[in-house]
Amino acid sequence: MIHTLKSARIEHAMGGISGGVVSTLVLHPLDLIKIRFAVDDGKAANRPSYSNIRHAFKSIYIQEGFKGFYKGVTPNVIGGGVSWGLYFLFYNTIKTELQGGDTKQALTMPGHFAAASGAGLLTLALTNPIWVVKTRLCLQYGNQMGLGGSASLSAPISSYKGMTHALITIAKQEGPRGLYRGFVPGLFGVSHGVVQFTAYEYLKNWWSHYKNQPIDTKLGTMEYLAFAAVSKLIAASITYPYQVVRSRLQDVNCPYGSSRDCVRQILRYEGVRGLYNGMRPYLLHVVPNVCIVLLIYEQFTNNS
Repeated sequence: MIHTLKSARIEHAMGGISGGVVSTLVLHPLDLIKIRFAVDDGKAANRPSYSNIRHAFKSIYIQEGFKGFYKGVTPNVIGGGVSWGLYFLFYNTIKTELQGGDTKQALTMPGHFAAASGAGLLTLALTNPIWVVKTRLCLQYGNQMGLGGSASLSAPISSYKGMTHALITIAKQEGPRGLYRGFVPGLFGVSHGVVQFTAYEYLKNWWSHYKNQPIDTKLGTMEYLAFAAVSKLIAASITYPYQVVRSRLQDVNCPYGSSRDCVRQILRYEGVRGLYNGMRPYLLHVVPNVCIVLLIYEQFTNNS
């Protein structure tokens, strides 16, 4: 383990941090809307309901102004940067260890699974509290229901003044358990990273073999973008429901007793479609997000 840590290359972390911060700042409004769609079970009278993405953008702007689109942006930027930085650091450290230090040696599929799983688990354990805070801040609404709403909100559902205040408040009121709400469905989310990075590495290796060049050869911008987009679409289509369950469990007004209870109630009252609430803004957010992250990361590490 000590040898593995010593072999870690800091440029992988810096590349991940850079990509995570840039993509989060650019795409945070779509992430916020995805979360609001995901927690909307159609039963809560004290939160706005949006009919589509356009309606959501219009409602938030009228209710909360431009700043409303960036609620929760601080923990999202920190979480995005730290998560991508840690993930790439852990992933490439484990991957290099499995390759025996030879970056030109292609890993088997089980090897990619092992690297992605280990990186995902370690990153989730370290960053889950940040995502709880981000979700809570994104679910602080304005003073009115918005377009089409029949009721008004006299006060936000929760009243955190910022990231630090939210962390302290959750820790005091709910203890460590509160900071790790959504951790179990987050474990399922590790499978998302496994599918995504296995597909991404496979596509890069396949292309390198097709062009008869070493697998660590630098590719072109459009090649990185294409492989990033395809791998993200594959992973998202398979694993998205965990995002809905995780967001609902992290909501301060969570009515579910567990992940299983959450899934059971969603299927009972909303059907399978309920497990895919917010899928459209999610795809609009994560596909360009991962393209930005991986492009910056590849450029950063290839030039280091």
